Amino acid sequence: MSQYTQPPQPQSPYGPAHAPGQRPARNGLGITALLLGIFGAVSGVIPFLFWLAGILGLIALVLGLSGLGRAKRGEATNKGVATFGVVLGVLSLILSVVGAVITFKAVGDAVDEIDKATTRTTASASPAAGDKGDAAKADDESDKGAEIKALGGGDTAIYDDDLKVTVSEPSAYSPSEYAVGHTEGNKAYKVDVVIENAGKKKFDATLATVDARAGQDGVTAEQIFDDTVGEGFSGSVLPGKKVTVRYAFDTPSAAKNLTVEVSPGFDYEAHQWELKL
Repeated sequence: MSQYTQPPQPQSPYGPAHAPGQRPARNGLGITALLLGIFGAVSGVIPFLFWLAGILGLIALVLGLSGLGRAKRGEATNKGVATFGVVLGVLSLILSVVGAVITFKAVGDAVDEIDKATTRTTASASPAAGDKGDAAKADDESDKGAEIKALGGGDTAIYDDDLKVTVSEPSAYSPSEYAVGHTEGNKAYKVDVVIENAGKKKFDATLATVDARAGQDGVTAEQIFDDTVGEGFSGSVLPGKKVTVRYAFDTPSAAKNLTVEVSPGFDYEAHQWELKL
């Protein structure tokens, strides 16, 4: 009797993907942590995206630490990737905090500037000596919220921060041949504008402006620039100090009055002096 021999089975050309009993590497947490950390760090340097950087950074930090735990237990092989994910997560959180501080400060500064532009320091009127009745009347109108009437020559406008502005009575002025702003046939008048700082803080006089109108029609009275007039206010006024600047204006020859308007700055309401020529 012949003996039957089973032919050998053909072997597979590919070996097993992993050794028997060994699990595949679980590297997903480390990779995800790295990607989220990168996106978080990029978001942290973009204005107003600090909140996204904080969220992504926190998730990257948690996943990166979990990935390091897997690598330590031998369940993952990308310890370096997970470590970078943790580092970028921490960096994203730091950038998030810095961005939040910068953003809130910028918003706060913008709100302050808007408040300064929309609110002005109010003033009460103090007339020259011998005219106390008008002073009380002006104060009463200010308390009632009424519009303050124009002041007269020598009167003083007193603001809430104890800043005082005084405009003198006008007097004739003779422009030199080199004066700018004077028209032949018109008359010129000069006034002294005094800013006194009776408050406790330094006052910046650079932003103070002085304008004028003349006659019943209120035509613009051109400011005259000459060797002794036209320089304007500059520098700062310390508490307890005052500064005086002389202005000259060109008016029509028939004008009987000169209206001088003084604004100490953006934070102050302008005041007007009605002067007789």
